[in-house]
Amino acid sequence: MPDLIDKRLVIGMTGGIAAYKVCELVRRLLDEGAEIQVVMTQGALQFVTATTMQALSGKPVFTDQWPGGDGAHVDNAMPHIDISRDAAAIVVAPCSAHFIAKLAHGLADDLLSTLALARRRESTALLLAPAMNVEMWTNPAMQRNVERVKADGATLLGPAVGDQACGETGAGRMLEPNELLDDIIAFFQPKALRDRRVLITAGPTFEPIDPVRGITNLSSGKMGFALARAAREAGARVTLVAGPTQLATPRGVRRIDVQSAQQMHDEVMAYVDHAEVFIAVAAVADWRVTNASKSKLKKSASAPALSFAPNADILAAVGALPNAPYCVGFAAESDSVIEHAQAKRAAKKIPLIVANRAQDALGADDSELHLVEAAGVSLLSRADKQSQARKLIAAIAERLK
Repeated sequence: MPDLIDKRLVIGMTGGIAAYKVCELVRRLLDEGAEIQVVMTQGALQFVTATTMQALSGKPVFTDQWPGGDGAHVDNAMPHIDISRDAAAIVVAPCSAHFIAKLAHGLADDLLSTLALARRRESTALLLAPAMNVEMWTNPAMQRNVERVKADGATLLGPAVGDQACGETGAGRMLEPNELLDDIIAFFQPKALRDRRVLITAGPTFEPIDPVRGITNLSSGKMGFALARAAREAGARVTLVAGPTQLATPRGVRRIDVQSAQQMHDEVMAYVDHAEVFIAVAAVADWRVTNASKSKLKKSASAPALSFAPNADILAAVGALPNAPYCVGFAAESDSVIEHAQAKRAAKKIPLIVANRAQDALGADDSELHLVEAAGVSLLSRADKQSQARKLIAAIAERLK
């Protein structure tokens, strides 16, 4: 399911070389189901043409506040009113220093600034993606203006720190299209975990046999990473302890990479005192090899004699802490899913287990989940893992109340 279905967004473009990134952003927003109306200032037209943005958005582009000035029109000749009335947000990208200054002082001398001033603030958000030279961004006057527009209700997306078109390096670079897309999607998610500290484990673990071989499992990490993204979208401060996986780190999430179950245990225990919620999604190996070889084992007629010892039970260890966070475990079972999950929940003394069939879930892009608690079982019907993650985060937030 697209993340921005039925959302109408006004994309306001001001002058700046970063305008080229907005071409990709518009396409990505459309892919997520958004309806896009582009409004360009005269400065923006120096970098990207209205024809380009019309082709990308599928709609005539507004560039002039006066009727007939740009070929786009509304029936009552009041585009500064009509364009924003059913918009979920006005996203200004790139947002220049000059435009932020106009917003800070309530100036309305072109269509885009008039739109921003005339929007219904309770229903149409104002999202700004700054793009300017590092010296401009750090200038005291600029920072005063930024604080003013934030106090007036605008939300800033960025800026990033990095190389700039002028050849200098520092803060002021506009976020990349994928980063802006993630932030726009996150903006519209309910902030049910605002400022909560959430710790999540994800992915498989890898127990070495020798320098090139090891014992692992089929966990992709997709559910844990989806939960990390969903928790961050819900306003939480998220730390993700991840086993070996090639998945990209969700935006705004602190990631700690580990390999073995012991390493995962150590990282979790080092941080858990700061966590209010602990979600153990990782498929942690139950056993480790105690006599792993320091050099590659050579092929021979007989199999190597391996010795095993049990790994620490991370979830049980966290659940047993005197001031344990709210603990959520996962149980991927091949049969008797609910019965095994209830037994696991009771054994680990935690309030909630999320259960599914291992053969249906491992590596898949969707899943059916059962929320198993002392009071009973509820079902999250099959859906893609990101949708399931958002539902689960909402359920956890409700229980925290």
